[in-house]
Amino acid sequence: MDEAPGSSSELGAAKGSGLLVGSSGGSDREQEAPKTGRWELRKDWLAAHPTLTRMTSLDVADSSRVYAAFLVYLDLLEARNWHEVSYVGLAEFQLVCLRGREREADDLQVVVPVPVHVSFSHDWMRQIMKRTCTVSDSPMSIMLAIVESDSTIVYYKLTDGLVTPDPPDNTEDADNKQWGKKRKRLLR
Repeated sequence: MDEAPGSSSELGAAKGSGLLVGSSGGSDREQEAPKTGRWELRKDWLAAHPTLTRMTSLDVADSSRVYAAFLVYLDLLEARNWHEVSYVGLAEFQLVCLRGREREADDLQVVVPVPVHVSFSHDWMRQIMKRTCTVSDSPMSIMLAIVESDSTIVYYKLTDGLVTPDPPDNTEDADNKQWGKKRKRLLR
């Protein structure tokens, strides 16, 4: 019997393993509208968001890291339209990791949200890769999401070792860029 991500048995199994997971299921988004006015927004909607409340219950002491993870979670779901976005608390690293698919057919990607003031090392990033990536991930990679105090988010894809870049999606664009460079040199 298939169960939806974030179902009670999945959450129970995750709690037994020391992790608490969540997902972007439809029940998280449905809330009753405020009674005061049809179009009036609640002033505390962000603090009362069910996903943020569940993220704060994870074993992560630094609230700025939880808030950064929540902002990245919203960005991935609402602005970037990712699929199957879920979160996992990693107590040993004191952070919340996200997993999701950029497109429905893509593999799951690990996103590590970090506030801009947090320092980290290569060794720390490699340990997170080893902890979060599966055996089928070759090469191991994570997406680092650095969150600024004004909620700006910058994404960096990090891999373990050197990886050749993917070819451009449209080869005509690459050819036009090369021609533009040659043309500029000829005009000098």
